[in-house]
Amino acid sequence: MQRIIIENLSKTYPNGVRALDGVSLQIPNGMFGLLGPNGAGKSTFMRILATLTQPDSGRVTFDGQDIAREPNWLRSRLGYLPQDFGVYPGVSAEHLLDHLAVLKGLTRKTDRREQVAALLQRTNLYQYRRQAVSTFSGGMRQRFGIAQALLGNPQLVIVDEPTAGLDPSERHRFHDLLSEIGEQIVVILSTHIVDDVHDLCPQMAVLAAGRVVLEGKPEVLTHSLKGRLWRKTVTPAELIELQTAVRVISTRRVAGRIQVHVYEGEHPGEGFEAFDPGLEDVYFATLAGMGRKEELPC
Repeated sequence: MQRIIIENLSKTYPNGVRALDGVSLQIPNGMFGLLGPNGAGKSTFMRILATLTQPDSGRVTFDGQDIAREPNWLRSRLGYLPQDFGVYPGVSAEHLLDHLAVLKGLTRKTDRREQVAALLQRTNLYQYRRQAVSTFSGGMRQRFGIAQALLGNPQLVIVDEPTAGLDPSERHRFHDLLSEIGEQIVVILSTHIVDDVHDLCPQMAVLAAGRVVLEGKPEVLTHSLKGRLWRKTVTPAELIELQTAVRVISTRRVAGRIQVHVYEGEHPGEGFEAFDPGLEDVYFATLAGMGRKEELPC
């Protein structure tokens, strides 16, 4: 069974931005969710795992192999869907996938044709195989991205922000596809969308400011906040007062009013009610600095 071991990974860009700062993780077979806000270092982390960017220090091994020393070995086993990928204008899905298969090393025409057809069927794009990918909707293009990532039967698939901008139906189709893929191999899902991790990933980590600030099983992390979260509907003036008196982790609009979520070990005062936490509350508590790794068992 494959797994990825990441040890003390760091990366600083020439402009002084420290994208990663001593990241260490063990990622087992199956779906693994990497949550974090924009600018957290997720895309840099994904690019290092895909051998597109070299770290300043640290080590990554996949199935026992050091990927920095054996990048071509890793690339032959890798499927990668970046956050943004370009396509050739006017080229059909079938022809583009065939071209990418050649680049992936699938040189036998009959084998290539069979795999291209099978992947277009698997991603529900076969009926559109002669349509230019540049004319696809966002959801169709993301499904095509998964099809190209699965060329060559990879053992590791990396997807970076795959559902951003998709409508609910396309997002649901994409989830089904990722779940199916994740039953057999290592799939790393990098996203800032909490529901994607909640719906798909039995293991997760939160990356913020280039550091892993939380990791574990979503249900365990969620349960660890039970009895510590409180909510109340407040006015804007009351919210300002609360932010100095208690630990506010998030606010949201509910029917035009402000609902505040608070992290406290004891009842924070009049009008507050306890509620069952969700993974989003774990995420916000972590980013607010209140749910650090030592406080939330994993």
